[in-house]
Parts: sequence; C-alpha cells; structure tokens
Amino acid sequence: MAALKRHRDGDDGAPTAQEEAGEELEGPFDIDDFDDPAVAAVARLDLGSVLIPMPEGGQVQVELSESGVPSAIWVVTPNGRFTIAAYAAPKSSGLWREVAAELAESLRKDVSRVSIEDGPWGREVVGTAGDGSTVVRFIGVDGYRWMVRCVVNGPADHIGKLSEQARNALADTVVRRGDTPLPVRTPLTVQLPEPMAAQLAAAQEQAAAQQAQAAGQPVPPPQEQQPPQPAARQGTLGSAMQQLRTSMGG
Repeated sequence: MAALKRHRDGDDGAPTAQEEAGEELEGPFDIDDFDDPAVAAVARLDLGSVLIPMPEGGQVQVELSESGVPSAIWVVTPNGRFTIAAYAAPKSSGLWREVAAELAESLRKDVSRVSIEDGPWGREVVGTAGDGSTVVRFIGVDGYRWMVRCVVNGPADHIGKLSEQARNALADTVVRRGDTPLPVRTPLTVQLPEPMAAQLAAAQEQAAAQQAQAAGQPVPPPQEQQPPQPAARQGTLGSAMQQLRTSMGG
C-alpha cells in the first residue's frame, strides 16, 4: 500500500504508537490518509464519496430511484450482495453506536429476529427473515467527520462467506468526505464512473425503447448501444434498507 498519513482533530503531526511500530494502518481510510490521493483510486471502484475494492468475481448492480437517479451501488457476488456508503458525521466518534441502536429497534418491526453481534469495528446489527432463509447485516465504522456503513444481504447459508467478503472490502475502502459543511447523517453523494454511467444510460435508453415498442409507440432511431452493465434495478430498496434510510435521516 502507498504511504499513508493520518489527519485527525488535534493531530500535531507526531507519529502514533502504531506508526512508530511500523504497523500498517487499518481501514476504512480517509482520502487524506494518502500522500498522493490519486493512489487511492488504484484497484478501487471510484464512486465519488467512497472508493471500494471489488472482490474477485464481483459485479456492480445499480439501484435506481423513481426518477432514475442511482440511489445505491451494490456489489454482487455468488454469495449475495453488499453496499458501502458514507455519511457526514461529527468529529467525535459514536454516531454508528447511536444509529445501530435506532436501526435495531426499527428492524424489529419487520423481521422475526434481530441481534447485535461483535465485529472487527464493534457492533453489527443482524436481521433474519421470518423463514430464516435471508439475512441482512449492517456494519458501521466511525471516521473523521464521516461514518461509513456496509449493508450485507444474502441467503442464510452463504451469509458467513458474504460477510467476510464485505468486511474485507470495507477494510480497504477509502472515504472522500470533502470540505463542505453538512448536517450530521447527510448521505455523501454517490457518483458512477463515467464509463459505467454511459453504460447505464444506454441500458435505460434500450429499456425505454422496448417499453415504447411494446406499447405500440414510435421507437426512436437506434443509437450505438453498449452492454447493459452495470445491471440496473428500478424501484425502492427492500424493507431493511428503507428502515436504514429512516434511521439515518436519509
């Protein structure tokens, strides 16, 4: 990994005990942790506010709002899927602990079983569907003026492997908070890379043409189409994610 530096409130520039011992800093990282911010984008998917590594065999799935704007970017693996997003937070830590408690309380209205488990960064909220076949896990980490959370969603028999993939990705994620003052819990903007955005636009255009043709309406002249990747899903997210938005104030 490239040389890293820590910028924290009250940091006087002196090396920490961990740095003096030569230990590698543990993520998620802040973009300012890198001597050269451009290095943060190497081998990571740049989504604007978060830069995440892709697991082997992983694919991108874009969740669209009713207006067609990307509302969540999912990483899909053979074991299930997960999404990583960041939110504005105070300089002092503790936002995730507060959000986790609210989230657990909200989830109890929708799923049969909710538990709090200890993970590498502290508490993780786990909800299990009524038939026990589907599990959703929420992992959060407090950073400097940001909080990053990972939502893991998959079948119960694969949730262990999926959670491990998600934690590995989260541990190597970089957050680009920016300097703009934002209210606490404001979601940091997610933006698709230009090639991916072009593919998504082409897929939407193709879908619109197919709908028009099915309805007997004139179809616009065909344009050069790119493969409809990443996959796009229209509509709102599942109940667990809706509860997360409520608890995050998003």
